[in-house]
Amino acid sequence: MSVTGAYRSLAGVEGLEVTRDASLAPCTAYRIGGPADLLVCAHGYRALAHALRALADEGVPWVVLGRGSSILASDEGYRGCVVRLGQEFSRTLVEGDRMTAGAAVMLPQLVNESLSRELAGLESCVGIPGTVGGAVSTNAGSRHDWVGRRVRDVVTLRPGRGMSRYAGSEIEWGYRWCSLPPDEIILEVTLELTRSSKDVVATEMNRRLARRRAAQPMRRLCCGPVFRDPGERSAGALLDACDLKGMRVGGAHVCETHANLIVNEGHATARDVVTVMGRMHDAVQARFGVDLVPEVKFLGFEG
Repeated sequence: MSVTGAYRSLAGVEGLEVTRDASLAPCTAYRIGGPADLLVCAHGYRALAHALRALADEGVPWVVLGRGSSILASDEGYRGCVVRLGQEFSRTLVEGDRMTAGAAVMLPQLVNESLSRELAGLESCVGIPGTVGGAVSTNAGSRHDWVGRRVRDVVTLRPGRGMSRYAGSEIEWGYRWCSLPPDEIILEVTLELTRSSKDVVATEMNRRLARRRAAQPMRRLCCGPVFRDPGERSAGALLDACDLKGMRVGGAHVCETHANLIVNEGHATARDVVTVMGRMHDAVQARFGVDLVPEVKFLGFEG
């Protein structure tokens, strides 16, 4: 692996911003993480394809990162390149009942746009942070309604192979999951929404937002749900039954209003969060015999 060689190949290329030893903390909702060897922001398709070829030639591993709303980055950082999507992937187009958005568009921005255009269908996404690309890859929404139900098609990039387009009906959608190939990068999404009225859409959005605010710390340093729901009974309910709310290690603690969330008090390390997660997991396994699986994605951890 030659990080120096990759940097030399990418620095100065039109449409690319390249940084060495960039802190990952500002790139995640937790505001936790050490440095990545390289941080590349690609502002267009050609620049992105060029960056991926250069990284492959130099043997540098890479990962695409949106706003890091479901990511825990290691205190040691990431030995490779973090790729972010920029300008060309941050555009939105509305044509009738269809909204086309680049993968880097912020999901709250798209939700607000649907409200202003009097389009229904994204109410389940209100209050959810992150990008459109991240929302589609994780099928963001609620337990009973999700963004995948509104997807008309998705454009992706498979490194070394070029772009592909998938109809929404070709993709399997599940709770916080979809069948898009994990080695392809989501570039653009078109949603099929429904004409409504601003009052109707706003009323439903406000209802859902009030519920989310009551249960989740909207303005605190917090990732999304820590563990996947193992079945009919949610991970949050199992953790709540173990009386874990408020349990803390270092600068991290289990949220007081939602037992499946961990809050960074401002000085937490990744090690603190992992230790809290381990205690949460072990408590549920000891009491219920359930082996909780992490929902949060780990970046830069070995093994």
